[in-house]
Amino acid sequence: MKTALSIAGSDSCGGAGIQADLKTMTMNGVYAMTAITALTAQNTTGVKGIYEVSPEFLSSQIEAIFADIYPDAIKIGMVSSAELIKTIALQLKKFKARNIVLDPVMVATSGSRLIDKEAVEVLKSQLIPIADVITPNIPEGEILAGIEINSRKDMLAAAEKISKESGCAVLLKGGHSLNDSNDLLFKDGCAKWFEGKKINNPNTHGTGCTLSSAIAANLANGYTLEISVQRAKEYISGAIKAGLDLGKGSGPIDHAYILRRDRNSGGK
Repeated sequence: MKTALSIAGSDSCGGAGIQADLKTMTMNGVYAMTAITALTAQNTTGVKGIYEVSPEFLSSQIEAIFADIYPDAIKIGMVSSAELIKTIALQLKKFKARNIVLDPVMVATSGSRLIDKEAVEVLKSQLIPIADVITPNIPEGEILAGIEINSRKDMLAAAEKISKESGCAVLLKGGHSLNDSNDLLFKDGCAKWFEGKKINNPNTHGTGCTLSSAIAANLANGYTLEISVQRAKEYISGAIKAGLDLGKGSGPIDHAYILRRDRNSGGK
């Protein structure tokens, strides 16, 4: 069985963060592990508080994983400080990590800011350049590219700019503020669109975490980046359609849909 490591924050309501990553990676057929960057007090309506681990403890977690169960892929999620970003970059270089998927989490789906300005610059200079692919949404793409994104043409310009400056592939997600959920993969000077229809469902807590984790899981299983993105997009679309309406907020997406789907289709 292939393995994948999530380096991210904990979500106390279980819909995003490492909790969503563990569910996603498991559902996509890999053994999932975690290195926790922070504890959060949050639910589907917002983030109430963040308690970071120390750089030394994060370093110890990563070292423990690589020394025993070497990951076939890495997913990096919420990292809210410059020192933690530096720690992750140092350790991944040290262990020659492969198949690194970076979700540059800056703003939660609820609108809460999760990273400070200094950390953004360190993210751009130290962590993005060692990633195989990054998965920003529209607001994050605007921050990383330094341009406004209001159309498909803008998405192409932003993704190309980020990719050329960082040297990694960019999957710019179009569902955040544009009409359709059309995502753009820019890699090695070439663009590929992954078309989709916006699903009218308020239960979307944890979608970014889930997509990036699904990509990492598929990369771990040996799929190409393009196929990994396609499979991840299909997974997240199904999970959003089956979103769980649990509380007063938006509600999390439903990872269990894949089990019901498999049972109803005879496992196909």
